[in-house]
Amino acid sequence: MKSIKIIVLAKQVPDTRNVGKDAMNDDGTVNRAALPAIFNPEDLNALEQALRLKERFPGTKITLLTMGPGRAAEIIREGLYRGIDEGYLLTDRAFAGADTLATSYALSMAIKKIGDFDLIIGGRQAIDGDTAQVGAQVAEKLGLPQITYAEEILSLEDSGITVKRSITGGIETVEGQMPIVITINGSAAPCRPRNAKLVQKYKHALGNLEKANTTKDGKELPYATLYDKHPYLNIIEWSVADVHADVEQCGLSGSPTKVKAIQNIVFQAKENKTLSASDHEIEDLMIELISNHTIG
Repeated sequence: MKSIKIIVLAKQVPDTRNVGKDAMNDDGTVNRAALPAIFNPEDLNALEQALRLKERFPGTKITLLTMGPGRAAEIIREGLYRGIDEGYLLTDRAFAGADTLATSYALSMAIKKIGDFDLIIGGRQAIDGDTAQVGAQVAEKLGLPQITYAEEILSLEDSGITVKRSITGGIETVEGQMPIVITINGSAAPCRPRNAKLVQKYKHALGNLEKANTTKDGKELPYATLYDKHPYLNIIEWSVADVHADVEQCGLSGSPTKVKAIQNIVFQAKENKTLSASDHEIEDLMIELISNHTIG
């Protein structure tokens, strides 16, 4: 098998474990500035599958594609620290407030600009939406086959790709032809940690918006000479115009889905039960939980 070209779709998401009263804007969009930002967990699972393919097929190139504000460049740095080759950040006020339809449109236009690829891989869903729609919509917009709910890429040959897929009640093995879109479950192998050498190489990588924010009020850009000397430290940012997208299909204007409210639900126990370690009591508890549909 020859080397392959992989595009990893990833997203910087608000940490939904810390949703507070300021988590939502008046227009129904998430107030991302009020929440800590993290690498979407299932996108990390997807990144690990891409990195494993890179190890198996020397010469493989991994490109990470993300969309968000300037601070989302952190996702690309995290990818560089783990072994991707390059990254692109879609960032433009016109992208803001996008639902899954507008997001998948923007990503598909960026993928068309990137051009040459064999495999698009991403997490099953993002924790700030839990829709599992973006990967499937990207495949549809690009006219590509797709395999969803994947847990492991088993093999990759010139004839196609074989994937282990999770389904209700078990697993199945699916084959597909490349180019193809694959979405990965959180039950897949976790992503490897940062590589110390790569952290040292890319720790000063910045996007233009980050550079502008750093140098505002007349401040000088730290390590300014590095960015001309080492072009790989310049994280590439694309606007709506750069990817030749229709602005009416981006952001809020291209999003038919509107969020009415966000609530932080805290579960509190109304009663508790203390059990011994006897098999009889544990069996009785299981029967009770099944009968009241708590499990099963």
